[in-house]
Amino acid sequence: MAKKSKEATNTEKTRKVTSGPVREKARTMNKLIIAVGKVIQKKGYAGLNIANICKEAGLDRRLVYTYFGSLDNLVETYINQKDYWKSDAQEQISTLLVKETPLSSEEITQLLQGQFEAVLKDKALQKIIHWELGEKNKVLRKISDGRERLGEELFNLCEPSFKKTDIDIRAMLALQIGGLYYLSLHAKSNGSLFCGIDINQPDGKERISKALKKVVELCYKETE
Repeated sequence: MAKKSKEATNTEKTRKVTSGPVREKARTMNKLIIAVGKVIQKKGYAGLNIANICKEAGLDRRLVYTYFGSLDNLVETYINQKDYWKSDAQEQISTLLVKETPLSSEEITQLLQGQFEAVLKDKALQKIIHWELGEKNKVLRKISDGRERLGEELFNLCEPSFKKTDIDIRAMLALQIGGLYYLSLHAKSNGSLFCGIDINQPDGKERISKALKKVVELCYKETE
C-alpha cells in the first residue's frame, strides 16, 4: 500500500485539529440556545437571564458573551429558530420569492395552515407570543419588524392580483393570522371552547382549517 505523502498527512492533522473546536463551538452554542427555551418553559420570560440560562445549560456564563456577544443576541437566535416564518416556512417562502410569480390561493392557504399547526403544537412558541403581547422588548420588536419585512415581500407577490377588486388582501390576511394566533393561544391556555369549537380536538381543528381555506378561496374568486 502506498504511503501517504508528508503534505497529505499534515493536511489531515490540521483538519482534525480544526474540526474538533468547530464542532465543540457548535455544540456549546446549541446547548445555550436550547437552555433559553427550557428557562422560558420553567420560569417564563421574567426568568430569562444569563445566570438561569447557563445553570440550565451547565456552562460558564462567559460563553454567552464569547459566542453570542450578549444575552439579547442569544435570545434573538432562539426566537428566530422558533419563529414559524423564519424557520418552518423559510424554505417554502424562499422558493416563492425566487420564482417571483403571483401567489396562488393554495400557496397562501398552505402558509397559514402551517402557522396554525406550528403555534398549536409548540408550547415554547406560545410563550413567546404571550411575551410579545405582554411586554415592550427591543429584541421582540426587532424580530417583529423582520417578520414584517418578509411579509412585505410576500404581499408584493399577491397584492397585484387584487388591484381590480374591492378586496383588501392585507386586512383579510391580518384578520386570519391574528385569529389563528388567538384561537391557538386560547385553546392551549385554558382549553375552553371558542364559538362552540374545540380546536384541541381533531374535528374542531379541521373545521378551522377548512374555514381558513374557504376564506382565502373566496378572496381569490374575486380576481377571476
